[in-house]
Amino acid sequence: MIVKIADNITSPLGFDSEENFRNIKSGNTKLALHEGLWNIPEPFVGSLFNNDELDDMYYNNVKSNIVYTKFEKIMILSACKAINESGIDVTSDKVIFIISSTKGNIDLLYTNPNDIPYERVYLGESAQIICDYFKNPNKPVIVSNACISGACAQYTACRLLETKKYKYAVVIGAEIQSKFIVSGFQSFKALSLKACRPFDKERDGLNVGEAAGTMIFQYKEENEITSSEWILDKGAIRNDANHISGPSRTGEGSYRALKEITTDLDINQLAVINIHGTATPYNDEMESIAITRAGLSNIPVNGFKGYYGHTMGAAGVIETILSQISLDNNVILQTKGFKNLGVTNNLNVTDKCIE
Repeated sequence: MIVKIADNITSPLGFDSEENFRNIKSGNTKLALHEGLWNIPEPFVGSLFNNDELDDMYYNNVKSNIVYTKFEKIMILSACKAINESGIDVTSDKVIFIISSTKGNIDLLYTNPNDIPYERVYLGESAQIICDYFKNPNKPVIVSNACISGACAQYTACRLLETKKYKYAVVIGAEIQSKFIVSGFQSFKALSLKACRPFDKERDGLNVGEAAGTMIFQYKEENEITSSEWILDKGAIRNDANHISGPSRTGEGSYRALKEITTDLDINQLAVINIHGTATPYNDEMESIAITRAGLSNIPVNGFKGYYGHTMGAAGVIETILSQISLDNNVILQTKGFKNLGVTNNLNVTDKCIE
């Protein structure tokens, strides 16, 4: 069985998982309006690192003579903290690194003040840089499957560990924002100029965010597992083949994945469904349809984009960690920004913390 043994969230809300949880439980967010950044003519709302604070934390915790990009720094910083917590030897060939990101070092297309080799704009190059830092002998696995990447990376870890070729998997999801990403979302008219409001009837688009999250998984026999450990029990990936940049209006892909993972499961045992919840009109409606079709509409639902914005390749990792910590603390966290249901299906979206 696959067990999580350590984690870390590095974000504008904090540099460890517990600090992030405390801030979210308190309703804090770093979403703010940014004007003129990266010479983008239109303003946008996002949760971005304070670069001075990030560098201070990085140089106080990471020792290296190599110059790294911001994207690489947040991955190394997050992974260092989780690896130190786990106590595993990442130089072993029994450890596999799995990197989740949608854009990686895409900002090197526009600016490169430290003369970083241009090849690191490719995810394969930057992922290898991370493995080299930790002196891991294996070739890293890259998951870049749009915004589901962080969840896919965890399922990839499960599959690899079940082969028993590896004993540990270090899953790192990370994203920084850039002119390329923000301009792309603006071209889709997908961004809101206010803090996003997942599933609310006044929602009008998403916000962007920066973060890194790390989860370390271990293969254990059933008799080795303690009652306090989190088990990666089931997963499913489904593609509805609807459109290259848009989900099926009936939520077909999500519905099929939900049906797969809830087969032979007592749904009354589910405490919460943590959803993507980007606060765009189509995404939230599609998710509400999929959840309802799967017979799960009575389960409490929450989303974290109102705290972080959309962190893309990091989202599935950091939001899984937060869901685990909240349940360890007997809390279902609030969906920040949500007030009045704005989807056609009657979901049980949390408008406050439930304890």
